[in-house]
Amino acid sequence: MKQLLALVVLLAVTTSIDAQESDYALVEKTVKYYLDGGTNNDFETLKKAFHETATMRYITDEYKEVNALEFFKKGMKPGPKQNRKTKIDYINITGHAANAKLEIEYPTFTFIDYMNLLKINGEWKVVNKIFYRKMHDATPSK
Repeated sequence: MKQLLALVVLLAVTTSIDAQESDYALVEKTVKYYLDGGTNNDFETLKKAFHETATMRYITDEYKEVNALEFFKKGMKPGPKQNRKTKIDYINITGHAANAKLEIEYPTFTFIDYMNLLKINGEWKVVNKIFYRKMHDATPSK
C-alpha cells in the first residue's frame, strides 16, 4: 500500500513539474516573439506576444500609460536588424499568471522590461509592460 501511495505521489509531482515546464516554455516563446519582433523590426511577430488591450506604463518626464500594440505599431519601422542584445533574466509562473524580466542592451543604454502575462484561453499573452531605460556609463576615449 505504501508503494502504491508513493507511486501516486511521484506521478502527481512529475505531472505538475511537466505542466510547469510546459508553461515555462510557452511563456518563454511569448516573450521571444516580443524580443525577436523588436530586434528584426517585425511588428507581426512582436504583436503575437501581446493581448490586444495590453498596456505599457513608463516614466519619461512624467508617468505615461499607452496601449502597447498601438505604441509599437506607430514606432516600429521596417528596416535593418537592430544593433542590440536580448536576454531573459527570469520567468516566474504561478497558475495562470506569470512575469518575466528582460534586458535589451543597445550600445549606449539598456532597457529593463518587466512583463506581466496571463494564460488566456490556453495562450500566454503579455497584458502589461513596464520598463526602465538604464544609461551606460560614458567611457572616456583615448
